[in-house]
Amino acid sequence: MKKTTDNRNFKTRPQKTSLKSPRMQAQKPEKTTTARPCPQHARTDKSRTNQRPEFSIINSLFQQSPLDADSKKVIDNFDEIIQGVRPLNSRQLQQLPENIRNLSHQLTDQRADRRLGYMNDNIQLSAYIRYYTWWNLVRLTRLFSNMPASAFPSADSVCLDLGSGPLTVVTALWLARPELRKLNLTWYCLDVSANSLSLGEDVFLSVSSRFSENQNWKIIRVKGNFGTSIRQKADFITCANMFNELDQNMDMPPEFKTKKYYDQLKNYSAQSCRFILIEPGVPKASRTVSLLRERFIKDKFKILAPCPHAQDCPMNGFKAYTGSQNKWCNFAFSTENSPSKLQKLSERAKLPKERATLCFTAFSNFEKSDSASEGEKPELLCRVTSDEFTLPPNAFGHYACSPAGLVLLKTFKPEAFKSGDLVSVKTKTPESPSSKTDRKSGALIIEL
Repeated sequence: MKKTTDNRNFKTRPQKTSLKSPRMQAQKPEKTTTARPCPQHARTDKSRTNQRPEFSIINSLFQQSPLDADSKKVIDNFDEIIQGVRPLNSRQLQQLPENIRNLSHQLTDQRADRRLGYMNDNIQLSAYIRYYTWWNLVRLTRLFSNMPASAFPSADSVCLDLGSGPLTVVTALWLARPELRKLNLTWYCLDVSANSLSLGEDVFLSVSSRFSENQNWKIIRVKGNFGTSIRQKADFITCANMFNELDQNMDMPPEFKTKKYYDQLKNYSAQSCRFILIEPGVPKASRTVSLLRERFIKDKFKILAPCPHAQDCPMNGFKAYTGSQNKWCNFAFSTENSPSKLQKLSERAKLPKERATLCFTAFSNFEKSDSASEGEKPELLCRVTSDEFTLPPNAFGHYACSPAGLVLLKTFKPEAFKSGDLVSVKTKTPESPSSKTDRKSGALIIEL
């Protein structure tokens, strides 16, 4: 991975204590040692600060998206694009917030009563694309624009988007990755709802027509469930929120279904293939992603993101979906820079959103993973997986995933890191960077 310097100004970022992760509030580490300043913000006791390892932020998953002007305009005014493709009259627009709220209940507390083909209903489809698709575009474009280029096709390819719905992933990739617009991509878009696929294609064509690049992508709509065959093997496979919906309709835990999911993913793939799997940042969905990660690693796939290692996941969410205190891997970012019209619509629907969350994994077998070399570098790579929380007496903490397992990055300056940051810590012994552990979580404590 090519390292770039994150020019984030730690001093100017305000602290937002209201955005703390609920799972972090539920399990704060106990006091371990007396706080000491980090090297970047040293006090007068230089002999003590010199004992701390140096660190740097290599990249972040959710830096403010460097979208081009046309892409930003599309996201800011996505409601106008939908209105141009499938207009609503004034009465229907007045009813939209209530319809969004009703759909939210069907997707959460009333999901047991939800019909499998709920997206074929015009009212629900309109509510979904005007609210959930819009928010998903905000999440996915932010993620895609910060992921490594190796996670995406670099030549003309056959692509498959599973559980495609209104082609949200396809549209997000067009907006976030300008280099892909130059390629001839054949997209098989698979979903149980023909209406959703049809509307999604119309929306994608409307979006892509606003750009100077020629639209070289071919859309092939396929109505069917996960497992429905397609005509070609795929070089690039994506899905977003599909396994979460499959899991909601089944009583069995993820451990009993993941092998079937993985086998079907492999059945769709060409000999060399890239995968990007994205799910909501909830415990059960995260557990499914973690189990799929294990199978990809056993098959010698290379992890492209977000993991800084190919070892066992220290935040695998085992039984976290049952209400236990086990940690699950997920990432979050503030929605304060989201389109103002979308935030107002959320408030009208009584569904205000302060944070966007997700869990994901990306793999490729173009290059085989060499797990034997993991952990032998003179640095420890840590992917921050939590919001900031306070530590007594005057310190701040972030949980992170690393080759050494779960770590607690302890700093003495607020907002040193954000969820999704990849932090490089210089250490002589990456396998055992600290002898201190947090008694509640078992995480190794690294004072920076």
